[in-house]
Amino acid sequence: MTRSGFDTALENLNADLLRMGSMVEKQVHLCIEALVNKDEELAGQIYANDDLVDNMQRDIEDKCIRLIAKEQPLAIDLRTIFTISKIVTDLERMADHAVNISKAVKRLKQETYIKELVDIPKMSVIVEKMIQKALDSFIARDVEAINEICKMDDEVDALYKKVFNDLLSIMAKDSSVLNQGTQFILIASKLERIGDHVTNICEWTGYLVTGKHMDLNE
Repeated sequence: MTRSGFDTALENLNADLLRMGSMVEKQVHLCIEALVNKDEELAGQIYANDDLVDNMQRDIEDKCIRLIAKEQPLAIDLRTIFTISKIVTDLERMADHAVNISKAVKRLKQETYIKELVDIPKMSVIVEKMIQKALDSFIARDVEAINEICKMDDEVDALYKKVFNDLLSIMAKDSSVLNQGTQFILIASKLERIGDHVTNICEWTGYLVTGKHMDLNE
């Protein structure tokens, strides 16, 4: 393969990564939409789409391995391929969290929600923007954007604490809502974990650009 052919292969990997990221972002959005609307059919669609995400991950990883095996890339190219393989792992785990949230829709479908869902959808909106910005940062090799994404993750963490404390207070006053309150706490924790996976992507982008490992989840 010529250098131009190799560059094209890398560009195709980037495009595959962005497609997978877009699918994961959609999964996160839809799982909260299904939760808010108690839409069990939509929740089932999220579960079915998880196979597509898994297949995307395997396909990208296979391409990474073949590119390394056939081309013996230069150090910076090798780091790029390695970073892509790491990012798709975080994306796949985000999708798994979205599936777990969608499973809660069936468990809660017949219940009247103990409070209006406000903060959980807010968390989702921020997390979706984080995914977009993290992938844009990777493509642009924009390390400066990482600080902004980390600030957004702080917002997600703060909302999670608020949801946790609000629900704990409600459950302390009414033991009949323990199951539902616990479900919502778990859902909020899944969104918080998705935010952590986004910061992992930022860490890998930082590693790609600087050659140094970063720890943004302290």
